[in-house]
Amino acid sequence: MAYEFVVIGASLGGLHAVATLLSHLPEDFAVPIAVAQHRAPVPDDDLAAIWQRSTALSVRDAEDKVPIEPNHVYIAPADYHLLVESRDLFALSTDPPVLWARPSIDVLFESAAQVYQDKVIGVVLTGASADGSNGLKAIRRRGGCALVQDPLTAECAIMPQAALGATDVNHVLAPSDLGRVIGALAAARTAGRAR
Repeated sequence: MAYEFVVIGASLGGLHAVATLLSHLPEDFAVPIAVAQHRAPVPDDDLAAIWQRSTALSVRDAEDKVPIEPNHVYIAPADYHLLVESRDLFALSTDPPVLWARPSIDVLFESAAQVYQDKVIGVVLTGASADGSNGLKAIRRRGGCALVQDPLTAECAIMPQAALGATDVNHVLAPSDLGRVIGALAAARTAGRAR
């Protein structure tokens, strides 16, 4: 049984942390990734272009009802919640912000846990709120893998500390090591499935 999906949540400091994590994934990493990065409702950034420089995977903003494909990194668009609707599709929502954030990390993680059960890896990175804690707990409750950035390496330690306080986790590491571990976990589970 292989991991089939990776969800990443970040806020303050996430631009660099996500880029570092992506840059340490294997070039042939096939498991789709979705990222909820807190950002302004009308962003002055192009996260897809920025993060594309860090990875050979295809990086793009997610769209409503867009198919989920391997070898892709999908970014929650500004001012929308990103949800995993099924194993094949994303959905976007304009429901109210969660912990003052839209996109919300918890919304993405909880929907991924519901759809992918124990085949999802959740990653909480640097940030200045508790968003992601409940979602990571939902992933663990369904048997998924929980990874958290070492608070000592985070630009803002509040988010990873909140995640560590909310549930037991599999690994606490710097973003570069998280990328390597995600690659190894996906490869190990894939190898196990092929036997």
